[in-house]
Amino acid sequence: MKIKNLLLVMIVVTGFYSSGFAQQPVIVASATPIRKTETKKTELILAAEEPEEKPKVTISGYIDSYYLHAFNNPKSGNLMGSGQANIPGPYIAGRAFDRLTDQFALGLVQTKFMYSDKKSDLVVDLTFGPNAELGNFGNQRLMQPGGYVTGFYPTNGNQSALYGTSAAIKQAYFTYKATDKLSFTVGQFGTHIGYEVIDAPVNYHYSLSNLFNNGPFYHVGAKAQYAFSGSAYLMVGVVNNWDALTDWKKQKSLISQFYFKPVEGWNVYLNWIGGHNDDGFKAGTTGAGTTSVGNSAYTFLTSGYSRNLFDLTTGYQMTPKFYVGLNAAYGMYNFKGGSNTVNPAGGGGPMTETAYITSLYQKLTPTWYGVAFYTNYAISDVVGIGARYEHFSDKYAVRYIGAVNNSLTITAPITVADGHLIIKPELRIDTSAGGVKYYEDSNGNPTAQQTTLGAAFIYKY
Repeated sequence: MKIKNLLLVMIVVTGFYSSGFAQQPVIVASATPIRKTETKKTELILAAEEPEEKPKVTISGYIDSYYLHAFNNPKSGNLMGSGQANIPGPYIAGRAFDRLTDQFALGLVQTKFMYSDKKSDLVVDLTFGPNAELGNFGNQRLMQPGGYVTGFYPTNGNQSALYGTSAAIKQAYFTYKATDKLSFTVGQFGTHIGYEVIDAPVNYHYSLSNLFNNGPFYHVGAKAQYAFSGSAYLMVGVVNNWDALTDWKKQKSLISQFYFKPVEGWNVYLNWIGGHNDDGFKAGTTGAGTTSVGNSAYTFLTSGYSRNLFDLTTGYQMTPKFYVGLNAAYGMYNFKGGSNTVNPAGGGGPMTETAYITSLYQKLTPTWYGVAFYTNYAISDVVGIGARYEHFSDKYAVRYIGAVNNSLTITAPITVADGHLIIKPELRIDTSAGGVKYYEDSNGNPTAQQTTLGAAFIYKY
């Protein structure tokens, strides 16, 4: 009898356990509070149902070409400017990339590889063609004479070997996501300065602004970014100055960017780059005397200098079809000058460092600045129209244009082939001011105005 009663109790207990506790973890709605152990089991079940984030590889790119006519019919066949003696400075750069007239011209060929996972990103951005040579000019092996005259020209044979194919590198960097808010980036990356970029499909206008053309294009270095929220972050970094693969002067530039979004659709970027003795592009010619001023980047100056550029970039999508934007920048050099004697290769010496700098730039604190207003309207999903008005001043010739210029650009993009093909008819009117006739007429003489009309053809994938 005792054995039967014991078996009956075991059956009842087993049945109670099987029908009760074993079922509860999957019964989400229950009048009885779920215990901690049961909560953990439920969380494990739900986590197992969520898909894992897999690494992603993306290949993209574009090609572009253009054809345009200049109504001033420059004798040289290009839009760079007259190059007359009344334009100060060694550089004449009236246009950034679209430099040729009355011919079909190839722009740039890009292939961009991107890898991304939960903790990191990798970007390898390779470009080829005429605009790649112009955009990546600091990555070239620069043979003398000819080519660009830059301060980091690698005279050392071992250093020279670092160049060559490096001209194809537009960007090559990785980003490590330390946390959801903090990330670190190392490599060669596009500059944070400015409104426009090298990539033709990204810009509304094909012809690039003087603000773009006279600012940095890219940097080699490291930067960190911290996101305060989804609407604000701060980036700081250190780089090999401006547009330079190598930094033979060992003088770095510091960079920073603060981004915030006051309201939905309105983005604001406050940018800065600055450094001490960090300009590798001010090249002279070798001369004899007490101290040669032929060395590049003012390394002959015993007193030194600083250089800073402040930039504001902002845009507001006022309606789904109407957009407005603004880019403003202000840059300055601060030369200390001094009584040390230098002997310019072109004559006129010997003279003090103060006298030499003021003979080049009129004062020890030469500046450059510009402002550009943007607006565009989407007429439909296929056709839009936009305008850019820009005022740019480089009257002290510390950048590449060496003049004051006003520019109006009107573009009407046509997007077809499921967004892959963009045709950009464009009118641009440039007028130089300040008494300088910057452009060139059909006889090769200087003229104050240059008007171009043409179209760009961009295919992206």
